[in-house]
Formats: sequence, C-alpha cells, structure tokens
Amino acid sequence: MQEGAEIVRRVWRAAQLRRLPLWLGGALPWLAVPSGPGLLAWAGWCAWDWAKLRRQVGFGWSAWLDGALPEMEDSSALLVRAETPVAQLQQRRLLDRLDASVTPSQLRAIARERLPAGYPVIALSAVLAAMVWYAGRATPQAPGQPAQPLAAAVAAPLSPLTVHYAPPGYTGVAPAEVAPRDLQLPEQTEVSWCLKDGADNSDKIELGNGQTLTPGKDCARWLATESVVWRWRGQRYTLRVIPDQPPEITVTAPTQMVVELPDTANSAAMAVKIADDYVVKRATLHMTLARGSGENIRFTDREMPIPGGSDPKLRNWSKQWSLAELGMEPGDELYFFVRATDNAGRPHTVQSPTYTLRLPAPDAEAEEESAAMPMLVKPQSLRSQRQIIIDTEQLVADMRSTKMSEQEVRDRSQKIAGDQGMLRRRYGQFLGEESSLFADEEEHDDHGGDHGGGEKQDILHQFGHAHDEAENATLFDEETKKVLRRALSAMWDAEKSLRAIEPKTALPPEHKALEAIKELQQAERVYLHKTAFTPPPIKEEKRMTGDMAGTASYRRVQADPDKPVPDEVRALVKALSGEAPLPALWTRTAHDWVRERLKDDEQRLAAQRAIQDVADGCAACRPVLRAWLRAGAGQGQVLLQARPSVETPFVRGWREGSAP
Repeated sequence: MQEGAEIVRRVWRAAQLRRLPLWLGGALPWLAVPSGPGLLAWAGWCAWDWAKLRRQVGFGWSAWLDGALPEMEDSSALLVRAETPVAQLQQRRLLDRLDASVTPSQLRAIARERLPAGYPVIALSAVLAAMVWYAGRATPQAPGQPAQPLAAAVAAPLSPLTVHYAPPGYTGVAPAEVAPRDLQLPEQTEVSWCLKDGADNSDKIELGNGQTLTPGKDCARWLATESVVWRWRGQRYTLRVIPDQPPEITVTAPTQMVVELPDTANSAAMAVKIADDYVVKRATLHMTLARGSGENIRFTDREMPIPGGSDPKLRNWSKQWSLAELGMEPGDELYFFVRATDNAGRPHTVQSPTYTLRLPAPDAEAEEESAAMPMLVKPQSLRSQRQIIIDTEQLVADMRSTKMSEQEVRDRSQKIAGDQGMLRRRYGQFLGEESSLFADEEEHDDHGGDHGGGEKQDILHQFGHAHDEAENATLFDEETKKVLRRALSAMWDAEKSLRAIEPKTALPPEHKALEAIKELQQAERVYLHKTAFTPPPIKEEKRMTGDMAGTASYRRVQADPDKPVPDEVRALVKALSGEAPLPALWTRTAHDWVRERLKDDEQRLAAQRAIQDVADGCAACRPVLRAWLRAGAGQGQVLLQARPSVETPFVRGWREGSAP
C-alpha cells in the first residue's frame, strides 16, 4: 500500500513540474507593469488551476500509466487497492517491477502528453497587463494631486438657465435645481425655468406641445402632465413624465379562485401582497360569509384593515385563519377580496378578484339533492338519488352472493325503478315534462277517458303535449336547463335498465344523474358584490308641477358620422408631400393631432421633434412628420381616400371613342 501511494505522489510531482512554467510565466507581465491587483488576480487563477490539476491527477493517474506503459498490464489501479486474493497477487507482481518500469523520465513524458503547456494563457496575461499599462499612461496625474473625474477636468461653461422642479409632496421626492438636461419627473411636478441675473432673456423656451415660455424676471413655470421635448438656444432636451401607478394587489394564498376545503379542515390560509410606486395608504380585507340554502341564504359582511410594515411601498400580510375565527360551519361559503388605496393627489383605489372558500356540508345534508331546486318541497316518501344508487348496488351484490328467485329480483328492480321514476318526474316538472316512460304510471291514465263526452275538446293539449313551450315557461336560465336535461336523461336510462331487470347496467347512468344534481347544488348559491347607487336628490319644489325646464331628453341624438381624418390634417399631409407652402396655423394642427392620436410617449416625443425641425425649415424632415401624422390615423391609407365619382355608360363610351 505504501508503494502504491508513492507512485501517486510521483505522478502528482511530475504534473506540478509540468505546470510550474505556466504559473511563473503568467506572473511575469504583472510584475513588469507593475500591478498589484493584476498580480493578485493571477494568483487566484493559479490557485484555481492547482485545485483543478489535483483533481485531474487524482482521477486519471492510473489511466495515464496504463496507456503509456504496457508493463503495467492495465492494472495500475491495483497498486492502491487490491481486495481479492488474485488482485493482491497481481499487485505484488507489479510492485516487484515498479522501479524498473516507471522512471522519472517516463513520468515527465506522461505529464507532457497529458497536460498542455498553457502558452495561450501566458499570452492572454501579457495582453491584459499591456492594456493596464497603456491605460495608466493615457491618464497621467500630477504628483500630490487627488484623482479627478474626466468630466471635471474639462469643465463645461456654466449655463445661465437653471431648471427647478418640485414634485408633489406625496411622492416624497425632494425639490432640486439642475442645469438643462434630460429629466424624468413624477406626474404633476411643477417645473420652472429661471435665468440668472444679467442673462439675455430674448431666447424663449419652446415646448414640444406647441407652448412657448419666456423666462424673464420671473421664472417660467409649467405643470408636467405629459412627456414633452423642450428647446432653448438650439439645444433640445427631453422631459419624461412618470404617471402615478395604482396599487398592485397579488393574492398568493389561496392559489385558486374557488377552493373546496376538505371535510376535516380546521383552518384556511390567506396571503396578500400589495405594492405601490410611492405609498400604500390604506388596504382592507373584505369578507362575506354565506350560510343557508335556497331562499334562506344569509350574508354577513366583515371588514379588516391590513397592517403595514417598515416599507411604506409594500405590504406583505398572511394569516392562517381558524374556521372558528372565520365563523365558518359545514355548508358555508366565504367570499373575500382586497381593496387598496394609494396616497396620490387623486387616490387610486383598486380591488382584487373575489376568492371563494367552500366548506362542504355533512353527508346527511349532502344527500338532500332536491335542495338544489329553490322552489321544490320534498315529500318524506321521495327517495334521493344516492339512496337509489345504494339500493341498486345492494341488489347487484345480493344477486352475486345469494340465490335469489327471478320474481324477487324482478320485484326489487321494479321497486327501485319506481323510485327512480318518481324522482325523475319531480325534477322533470321544472322543464315542463308531463309524460311518463311506461303506461302503468298514473300521469296520463285519464288522457282520452272523457274526450268522447259533450265537453269541448282541446285538440292541442290532447295530441300536441307542448313540452317545448312548457320548458320555455320555466324560470331557470339556459345553463341550469342543460344540467337538468343531463340529469333527466341519465335518470331515463337508469329507469329503463331497471325496468328491464338489468340493475348492473343501471349504475353508470345513476352516478351520472348524481353528478349533475351535485352540480346544481353548487350553482345554487351565487354571490354578487353590492353596488351602491345614490340617486340624485329630488327637488321637492318642482314635484308635481309639470315644469320641464332643465330636464334632459332620454332620447339619444343621432350624431353625425365622424370623419377619419380632419380636413386640416389632410391638407397638411398633402402639403408635406412636396415643397408647397404649409397651411396657416399648421403647427397647432400638428400638435393637436399628435397629442390626441399618439398615446405612446416615445412616438409622441419623436413627432414633436419632427414638428420643431419642419418649423425650422428642414426640408428633409417633411417626410418624417408626414409619416407620424399618417401613423396617428391608425392606417396610412385613410389619408389617401379617393373622391367618389359616378361613371355613366355615356361617359365611358365617350372616353373609349375619343381614344386614338
């Protein structure tokens, strides 16, 4: 084992000697510069390369020896570890010939073959050191003077114009005074351009929206409501307005809009994240608890403030409610949403979607499927769909386990079919159904019994049975009717199978009917937000007087069709197509059109620059402005609408006859 460890150390020593010229050669350029940070960085790289080399030798030394020395018989790994007797025998054979087979010159040759010299790395280190040396020579500094930024070395002449801006107080941004430059300011910021004493005030400030300001003895003030470009003494700057964003509400728990709590649940989690660009002033959680069924549903409202944290821009709130705290009982539903308000001058109030937590009712209450019909009064003798399924499953099990007589099977199957038919007819009355599937039922026994008497016969009701009209006369919406039809269809199929003494085939449609009835139960309770409506106050002195003065007609006046492009804009686009003089007041037309039609800030600022360039007499800028005006119409072709003209056969014949 000691001889095996010794051969590993010899291979590792040969690998280090192979890599040593690279480590020393890469450090020489940094010593020549000299550069302490560069030398430290190279030392770090060498440490990383040393660890990588150690790992490479540890995993590959045996493969290196086996590939270079046939005397090792592909068994170099046995020098370190040999567990079986055969392996130990081979290990002793290799150790006997180890000194003669593995010489230092052979190890150096193996290292040269397996490890690269790394000359490209040395060249890269030299190039980086030369770049650092050249950068140091390009910016010499006088001795004894502190380093100064390059911008301060070449100081620009001070501008006589200063820009003051005072953002709204709710933003928390402090007012400041800067030289003319591009700015990004909050909405409703008051911007002032002021000239220093003795400066020439003949130059005006031109805003991109068409306004012109004169900074005289008093500062020129402007309220930032939109992004604009402004120009002074030929220099153009951009002032971008950042609109105040409404709060953003994220409900992280629950993750679904409707959550069905398990029967064994005793708590429910709620987690909310509210963020705003400045301050979340108020945040509340609104909860509504619904209890009951049918027409006896009671709603209980509750409002709770969401506390804030150290960051006024963010509120993270979460709580694991117990069902007792929420006041939930089996069969209840809890609706909740979050409402948040920021601190803007005109506060933004946003509201999250409504989330629903449902706690299922016990099985005893869940079996009352007919509760899905708000107007249905269930008699004591009417069996539920779940009871019918249980009876059918019991009948199928008895038929398998015991020898039942054919008559007993028929009687039990017919009894279950009768219960299914009674339940089907009970639900069917909500779709206007009157007929039965089998003739032994009592619904239509009297049809035609008294038709031969002297009483007046109703042919439509006798032969028509207007089921479609009766269904349309019900008070349920179309979605509820679809679910009812699906339930009744499944009940029909189950009843037919039971009448045919095939209870096993009746089970699938019975389960389909139960699923449809459960869907009706879940759709029974619908929660809507209350919308407060405050009607205008009634003037008691004008009631019952018949005075119609000041009242507005309820009839809507038919408006004239709007033109896609005004005539002024159409004329301006036509003039921009060539070198013709532009119409009078064209700048006002262009500014109004750009402000109204271009909603994107970048597009509007580019269009404003084009307007200023054309106003300065730039002929090459005319196509640019023309393109922006066409873009404001949505589609360029609307600006080039052809004039309608009628061509009669006489005109067509005259033109064709006059052609050479």
